[in-house]
Amino acid sequence: MPAAFHFELVSPEKLLFSGDVEGVVVSSTEGDFMVMKDHAPVMTSLRPGLVVVEEGAGRQSKLYVRGGFAEVNAKGLTILAEEAIPLADLDAARLDQQVKNAEEDVNDAQSAEAKQTATEKLEQLKALRASLKL
Repeated sequence: MPAAFHFELVSPEKLLFSGDVEGVVVSSTEGDFMVMKDHAPVMTSLRPGLVVVEEGAGRQSKLYVRGGFAEVNAKGLTILAEEAIPLADLDAARLDQQVKNAEEDVNDAQSAEAKQTATEKLEQLKALRASLKL
């Protein structure tokens, strides 16, 4: 049995996961990486993408994370996400509404910076929708 370590995923709304796991794939701005027991300490910012949690005994959880930070230390891995949604909770209607809201944000942007940020979010949501084939 592979060695386990503690993992927590927290969003502003709630604690989404807390427990011992065998591995976690993290989507960082530096690229995807796998955290396992005794991983070297690291702190990184997250890019929108999937976090894949290997819970053990063949069980796997997937969550969509939109930004935030990940920290690996001697205690384990902690992800502080701007937004995190279990893939099981994503549906086409909800994602379509998020895309529509992001399109409105792009159109309503008052500055170049706000427009760029809104456009990036819109592109991420469209890519997520395409990858999930919803």
